[in-house]
Amino acid sequence: MELRQLRYFVAVAEELHFGRAAARLHIAAPSLSQQIKAFEASLGVALFARDRRHVELTAAGRTLLPDAREILTMAAHAERRLAGTTVTFRLGYVSWLPDQLIASLRSDVRIDEWVMPSHIQIARVLDRGLDAAIAWASGPDERLDHQLLWAEPLAAVAPAKGGNEIVKASALRVLVDADLTSWDAWNRYATEFANDVGAKILHIDDGGITGRAFYDRARKYRAPLLMSPKRHPDPLPAGLRTHLVVDPTPLWCWSLVTRADDERPAVLALRETAIALARAAGLHVLPPGDTWLPAQDPHRDAIRAQREADP
Repeated sequence: MELRQLRYFVAVAEELHFGRAAARLHIAAPSLSQQIKAFEASLGVALFARDRRHVELTAAGRTLLPDAREILTMAAHAERRLAGTTVTFRLGYVSWLPDQLIASLRSDVRIDEWVMPSHIQIARVLDRGLDAAIAWASGPDERLDHQLLWAEPLAAVAPAKGGNEIVKASALRVLVDADLTSWDAWNRYATEFANDVGAKILHIDDGGITGRAFYDRARKYRAPLLMSPKRHPDPLPAGLRTHLVVDPTPLWCWSLVTRADDERPAVLALRETAIALARAAGLHVLPPGDTWLPAQDPHRDAIRAQREADP
């Protein structure tokens, strides 16, 4: 059993997607697949159950994962001690990483960034694979500490034409993707929102929650599509425009998620500065009018209280 094989295994186990794991490891996806097959053959067990759409850990894979992480962590610590480097702080995020938050960490802490879906990040915080994550949490968990960073109002995209820039939530189309590995958090949020406000759910299977496929659907349906959070940083393609969503405005809450029992200095520094930094940047300013949050959102009560306190 080689460290290289364990790194490959852990990357696939965390991403549950060979393409993303290969990109993270900077190797070709077919090569990674062959390496995993060879590793499984050497162990005499299957570590993953996979088909064209999904990758899942087998019972053997779930058993190996914590040990593999521990071995790699011990190896990394040994390398750092020999090299005289500082402790690595493992931070996960989806697609939004506020620079101010990172700047609050001590200068001798090196950030090791992990980009992955929210539900995978939170699972890794719980199993100590990550020290902290910036993610969407589906509900409260006494094992976790959630600090609200930003209640992001979600907008809609529709073909550019005359008419109101505001769209009622009930008039939206909401995409739900069959790939649970990548879109589990979004699917749960989007489904609950659509059911609550009367929007129409469209089931897809091509990852078109974002990117070109999303924009193509906006043109094709000629109806407003709800945009996923912080996933459209590029200018809109010609012929499309964004619309404010009202009655209600959906809010996606980005949280700083850490383990509730973690009181290390770097973690405490993040918790102490997260809210202050978010308020200074105006990220806690709520949009006017009614807003919507999932029933189990850990920040639901706090945002409701803020709304009632606003003049």
